[in-house]
Amino acid sequence: MFKTISSNVSAEIIEKKSRFIANAFYVSSKKEAEDKILEIRKKFYDSKHNCYAYIVNDIEKFSDDGEPSGTAGAPLLKLIKNNNLNNILIVVTRYFGGILLGTGGLVRAYTDAGKKTLEKAEIIDKEYGIRYSVEISYNNLKNLEYICKKIGINIVKLDYKVNIIVTLESNIDKKLELGLSNVEILNVNIEEENIII
Repeated sequence: MFKTISSNVSAEIIEKKSRFIANAFYVSSKKEAEDKILEIRKKFYDSKHNCYAYIVNDIEKFSDDGEPSGTAGAPLLKLIKNNNLNNILIVVTRYFGGILLGTGGLVRAYTDAGKKTLEKAEIIDKEYGIRYSVEISYNNLKNLEYICKKIGINIVKLDYKVNIIVTLESNIDKKLELGLSNVEILNVNIEEENIII
């Protein structure tokens, strides 16, 4: 179980005529985080700095993007950690207003922009789970649907072949509970992948 944001949010602050635009994104992979950073760079192509920090599946990365070392990315990463968040990216875009802020002023401004964004975000709990398939006979479908509803397993897809291939999503405990139920499962783990639910 971990905490993250439910949807993408943005906020803006002005500090001594410099404009700081903060965007926070829910991201499920490092690639998704890197893609979002590129999107922001394209969107704000005329800005001087697009500083960021992210934690995705416990992988951490940050960048000051040309600001003095430790004044932008590191404070954003600290903000993410202080809020115990995972699978989140914060990018703060700065348009320079002509007045130097100094290192302390930059740390404060980037932190404040990030905080303002997180204040607008809905923080939710997510957990690591798995997507897997089971094979059942046609006369077992109603029984499986009942058990899945009772346990809290999500039926994603039904594939009607000689038997029915049912794609399911749940946490590992619920998958084990399904295995102990009285549903006659012909084949388990036809395919399995880790997901976030």
